[in-house]
Amino acid sequence: MSAILAAEASGGGTARTLTITLFVLLVAVTLGITIWASRQTRTATDFYAGGRSFSGFQNGLAIGGDYMSAASFLGIAGLIALYGYDGFLYSIGFLVAWLVALLLVAELLRNSGRYTMADVLAFRMRQRPVRTAAAVSTITVSIFYLLAQMVGAGALVALLLGIKPGTTFLGMDADTAKVATIILVGALMIIYVTVGGMKGTTYVQIIKAVLLMGGTLIITLLVLAKFNFNLSTLLGAAAEKSGKGAAFLEPGLRYGVESADATKTFYSKMDLLSLGIALVLGTAGLPHILIRFYTVPTAKAARRSVIWAIGIIGTFYLFTLALGFGAAALVGGDAIREQDAAGNTAAPQLAESLGIDFLGGETGGAVMLAFIAAVAFATILAVVAGLTLASSSSLAHDFYANVIKRGEASERQEVNVARISAFGIGAVAIVLSIFAQGLNVAFLVALAFAVAASGNLPAILYSLFWKRFNTSGAVWAIYGGLSAAVVLVFFSPVVSGSPTSMFPDADWHWFPLSNPGIISIPFGFLCGWLGTILSKEHDEDKYAELEVRSLTGAGAH
Repeated sequence: MSAILAAEASGGGTARTLTITLFVLLVAVTLGITIWASRQTRTATDFYAGGRSFSGFQNGLAIGGDYMSAASFLGIAGLIALYGYDGFLYSIGFLVAWLVALLLVAELLRNSGRYTMADVLAFRMRQRPVRTAAAVSTITVSIFYLLAQMVGAGALVALLLGIKPGTTFLGMDADTAKVATIILVGALMIIYVTVGGMKGTTYVQIIKAVLLMGGTLIITLLVLAKFNFNLSTLLGAAAEKSGKGAAFLEPGLRYGVESADATKTFYSKMDLLSLGIALVLGTAGLPHILIRFYTVPTAKAARRSVIWAIGIIGTFYLFTLALGFGAAALVGGDAIREQDAAGNTAAPQLAESLGIDFLGGETGGAVMLAFIAAVAFATILAVVAGLTLASSSSLAHDFYANVIKRGEASERQEVNVARISAFGIGAVAIVLSIFAQGLNVAFLVALAFAVAASGNLPAILYSLFWKRFNTSGAVWAIYGGLSAAVVLVFFSPVVSGSPTSMFPDADWHWFPLSNPGIISIPFGFLCGWLGTILSKEHDEDKYAELEVRSLTGAGAH
């Protein structure tokens, strides 16, 4: 931060000029790719699934690009910098979740569906109720996830442009600049999706994955070099600078907090368990990740892409350790909180500090900050494009083509509706993000995971593995899990009743946990079972067909 202010004071404005130049360059390159991709997008398969033309490695990179979101890069680094050990739990949860996706979902989904999650769910059921439920669920999860990315973009821009309370940029104070950024990111994501479709979005994600891995590798090496490649020295310095001492490296700063009140201790431990369950089970129900499996030609390529993704994502989450503890040791918790109370700016602040040390003076700090900021923006743009594509595809393919038009819509009509939907979803995300600016982005994503694991996962697993499962079971599972998760979040301390809530001045919370997963996920599975048992509908022949298709790929598109 000091580098920016010093550069501004000296009249050079190096950081701002560099940041804006890099950002404009990045947007220009990604828009160029999007326009190129739009010329290759001729059919619905091209728009929804990139013509199924990507290799396992390309798709693995793109999955990494889609999954390593602003939450991972900014949010987890911030949580580790502020809470030490407890922040790293997010990294572990996000990574382990891929084993569930690989073992239970990836291959079977690729074989059984065409464009969206609902293709699998509706295969042996009545199309209209199931597809409507799937579209509602897809949009809800995507909106939660979009909020996290846009809030991250807003937090970043105030740091990048050196706007502190009391200072302005182009006549905008920090709050106005955050809102302007959220609107800009929203506009760009709508362009990527409506113009480039899945092909454009995939290439943007591949570029972003390469940039992000490169950027975090450089910072990790610099942090380790600063401490002579001795992890013990790094952890010791982080613990000392955090002001918490040895407690910083042990569980209990954020979750499982022991207090005199036994009830509070119990709730804190339950919150940790709830978060863990949501993170591990959520990935296999995220619509924007599930549709990535359709972009490869075969189930073997789908498996291979998940293995590549696990390698890329696993390496990245190891890097977050260096980012988080490095920020704690070199920037300090107080400096991070001063810039952003939720810790979302820890990684860029660390980059700036390293730039000053290794590249010399304010200009070096400005160069590193601008580079990492550009990487973070690429991260945000790639992920929001994937999310918008997933929700607009679901609206067009599931709701418009199969519910409203009863399967009679032409491919051209369907793709046009998907493009119009992208505008609507973008607008809703922009408005909601403006209100959610005070929340930590990793935390917002954890909520999206809880909603996905509560509504989508029970329906997908029952559909693939339970012979008796039927339409009312699918509808009950999705609506039951989804509404339980959303209602519990609304009445939790996340929305009201604490200083870090969305509405800190109001208090209507009665649910004690911040993450609803421990209640809403079993409830989703229970609803699916109950709905199935109470309905007489039963089609074993169709299940046998789905089983053969999901395991062999026979008849898959």
